[in-house]
Amino acid sequence: MTTASTRVLLLFGGRSSEHSVSCVTAAGVLRAIDRERFDVIPVGITPDGEWTRVKSNPDEWSLRGTSLPVVPHSGESIRLSKVGEHFEVLSDQLDADHETVLSTTTLGTVDVVFPLLHGPYGEDGTLQGQLELLDIPYVGSGVAASAIGMDKHFMKVAFEAAGLEVGPYEVITNKQWLRSPEEAIARLESLEYPLFVKPSRAGSSVGITRVEDADGLREAIEEARRFDPKVVVEQGILGREIECGVLEGRGSDHARASLPGEIVVEAGAHTFYDFEAKYVDGSAAKLSCPAVLPEDAIKSLQELAVVAFDAVDGEGLGRVDFFYTPDGRWVINEINTMPGFTPISMYPQMWDKTGLNYKDLITELIDLALGRKLGLR
Repeated sequence: MTTASTRVLLLFGGRSSEHSVSCVTAAGVLRAIDRERFDVIPVGITPDGEWTRVKSNPDEWSLRGTSLPVVPHSGESIRLSKVGEHFEVLSDQLDADHETVLSTTTLGTVDVVFPLLHGPYGEDGTLQGQLELLDIPYVGSGVAASAIGMDKHFMKVAFEAAGLEVGPYEVITNKQWLRSPEEAIARLESLEYPLFVKPSRAGSSVGITRVEDADGLREAIEEARRFDPKVVVEQGILGREIECGVLEGRGSDHARASLPGEIVVEAGAHTFYDFEAKYVDGSAAKLSCPAVLPEDAIKSLQELAVVAFDAVDGEGLGRVDFFYTPDGRWVINEINTMPGFTPISMYPQMWDKTGLNYKDLITELIDLALGRKLGLR
């Protein structure tokens, strides 16, 4: 269990296209975390990968209209060092060119890392591997689960192996596209329109295009490739978009599933739940929680969400997204091992409706991390 002296390194920003989304998530956690139980050290990662100490004021990291927050260079570089059984946070003062260390000071020890990073180089197992090498506890899934949960291709493979229903899709690797774009596009003829063309390893709907006919495919694939050389093309599924939050069980307990939430995109400028609808246009979508569903459908969804979480070997938290078809089937779309985590994001909302408020959810995730075995598990 946590104590008043528990020091949490809150890590956000990062190198991915979801940098600003991560900052907004951090603002929510900074406002809500229990300051009587946790001493918070906020550390930002700049878009080019430098760790730096940042202000703990959540207003610094919040959306301001359409202005997206970005972690700036500060002239102070942060690194973690293991000293015996303790983990120390060191601050290096840099020269004006950010090349030479002028002096080094310690910010003290840290007990657990809370990585609020979305996308590659944070949510995909790379950071998790670094923390594993240091033997430092951290919130969320481990290396394998993070990597699988970030890659829409391998995620689907894991789901299919677990017996979950996955919609029709095709994968276009970088080499396949470079060898012959025509052959890659020809393979898509087996799919029915509309199609959704997605970067395989990106989130927050970045780089996704809805395509109504073959004329738009090449441009959509090139757009997705701006964010990831591997592209997943999915056949559109007719159904309601329903989500379920999963929370790791304590000890040997089974994972827990929340009440469901539903995304309803309002008619107008957005044909699907894209980045603008999620973060910029506040009137573009309605998040309904709990979603109105038959009791037996909710029970089935919760069971399938836990299956999906276990299929990727999830830890800590995960949000599992499904389509609920008119004939009552659950078709899985994806899992997010670090879902949107602001107070108004679907994951915290679903748990709030289930009986665990935002502040207590943060505490529970930190407790789970501190109680988890380090190393192979």
